[in-house]
Amino acid sequence: MSNQSYRDSQFLDGLSGEELFSMQIGLTYRDFLVLPGFIDFNPSDVELETRFTKNIKLKRPFVSSPMDTVTESSMAIAQALMGGIGIIHYNNTIDEQVSEVSKVKRFENGFISDPVVLGPKNTIHDLDHIKETQGFTGIPITADGTKYSKLIGIVTNRDIDFERDRSIPVERVMTTEVITGRAGITLKEANDIIKKEKIGKLPILDKDGKLVSLVSRSDLKKNKDFPDSSKDENKRLRCGAAVSTLPESRDRVAALYEAGVDVIIIDSAQGNSIYQIEMLQFIKSNFKNLEVVGGNVVTRGQAENLIRAGADGLRIGMGPGSICITQDTMAVGRAQATAVYQTAAHAAKYDVPVIADGGISNIGDIANALAIGASACMMGFMFAGTTEAPGEYFYENGIRLKKYRGMASIEAMKAGGDKRYFNEGQKVKVAQGVSGSVVDRGSILNFIPYLSLGLRLSFQDMGFRTVQDLHKGLREGKLRFERRSESAQAQGSVHSLYSYSAPSLRAE
Repeated sequence: MSNQSYRDSQFLDGLSGEELFSMQIGLTYRDFLVLPGFIDFNPSDVELETRFTKNIKLKRPFVSSPMDTVTESSMAIAQALMGGIGIIHYNNTIDEQVSEVSKVKRFENGFISDPVVLGPKNTIHDLDHIKETQGFTGIPITADGTKYSKLIGIVTNRDIDFERDRSIPVERVMTTEVITGRAGITLKEANDIIKKEKIGKLPILDKDGKLVSLVSRSDLKKNKDFPDSSKDENKRLRCGAAVSTLPESRDRVAALYEAGVDVIIIDSAQGNSIYQIEMLQFIKSNFKNLEVVGGNVVTRGQAENLIRAGADGLRIGMGPGSICITQDTMAVGRAQATAVYQTAAHAAKYDVPVIADGGISNIGDIANALAIGASACMMGFMFAGTTEAPGEYFYENGIRLKKYRGMASIEAMKAGGDKRYFNEGQKVKVAQGVSGSVVDRGSILNFIPYLSLGLRLSFQDMGFRTVQDLHKGLREGKLRFERRSESAQAQGSVHSLYSYSAPSLRAE
C-alpha cells in the first residue's frame, strides 16, 4: 500500500470537527483529543508559519497578551525576534504606550536601546539588587544616574566581587577608562571591538559623550541570528498595541500609527458592541494599511458583526484565562474550544484568521487550538514570569516568582484596565479577574524554542506538516477527534504513582 493510500485510508475512527462541536455542550481543550495520523516526515519538516491577520504573517503562532504584567517593549522585542508578536498593553498614558512601541520599532539586533544605569552615589548593594532581580551585571554609570546622560564609568563583577562592604558608592570601585563605540556604529563593528578588547559590555556614545545604547557580549552570542524574526516591509520588528473603545483611544491610535505600530487590538471583554464597531470603522477609514483585530468574541453572530465592520482578525475568548473569573461573576461567556471552533469556521468564509485567547497552559492546548481552526494563540499565563515580562522577581517559600494579574482584577482596573469592561469611572468596581504570581520561566529566547519543538512533535503525531494543511484536514473531515470522559482525562495525565518529579516550564 502506498503512503498516499495510508494517508487517505477510509478506516476513519472518531469524529470530524463538525461532528464533535455539533454537540450541545461547551468543550474545553481538555475535553477531546486529536486522533493520531500517518507519519512520513520528521519534526524538523514541520513549518509553523501562520497568519495573524489578513496581511500579517508570523513564523510562529505565538502572541503575548496585552496585559500589564506580560507585554511591554522587552517582551514584544523578544516575541518578534522569535517569530511571534507582542501586543503592548494600554494601562499607561498615550506617550508611555507610544514610547514602548517605538522601542520595538527602533530596535537594532544586539543593541540595548534602554540600558539599566546607575549614578556615582549608588551603592554596590544597588548592583546586587539588579543582579538578583534582573540577572545581569556590567552596569554603565552616568553623571546623574539617568539614561542618555554623560558616561563616567562602568562597574562589572571584577570590580565588586571581593568588596565586603556593599554600602560603598560605585564611584569608588567603577572603571573610569571605558572602551566605547560611537553612535552609528554597526553591530559587526561593535562585535569586532568586543572580541578585540575582550570586554563584556560596549557602551555606545554620541558626540557629546552621552550614553545612547549598550552592546553586550552575551547578547551578541544569543542574538547572533534570528532567521524567523517578524519584520515589516522596512525590516523593522513587528509590534502590536491594544486600545479601548473609549473616545480617547482615537488619539491613542493616531499616535501609535505615527510610531509605526503594525496592528491594533481593540481590547474589549465583550467585543460585540456599537462602540467597537464604530472604532473599527474609524480606524479602517483613517489609517492606511493599519491592521485591526477585533474582539473578544465567542459566537458566530459576534464574529459576523466585527468582520462586516472591517476586522482583519478576531480575538476569541471570554472567561477561560487562568486569572479570569468573568464566567463565574457575569454568567456570560463560552467554553473556549467550542468558541474557537465555531468562530473560526465562520471567519474562514471571509478569509479572516482567528486568535485563540485564554485557557492555554501547555503545548497540548496550543496544538488543540490550532487543530480546531485558530491561526495563532494569544497567551498571558505562558509568558508571565519570563525574564522579559514586566515587573521584578521576588521569592516566596524559596520559589522565584513574578506578579501576574488579570486586567479585570481590582489592582489592574485601578491602573486603567477597566477601560475594556465598559465601567471606567464607576465608584463601585466589580472584579472579573484576580491577581497572583507565577514561577520564573527564564528567557523567552529559550522558552519559545521549547514550545516550538513541542508543537512540531504534536503536528507530526497528528500527521500534518503545516498549519494550513491542518486546517484543510479539519475542513475536509480528515482530522479526527474523540471526546474524553473525566476518567480518560485523569488516565491521560500522571496517575497511580507513589511519587514523581513534574517537568518544569522554566527555560534553561
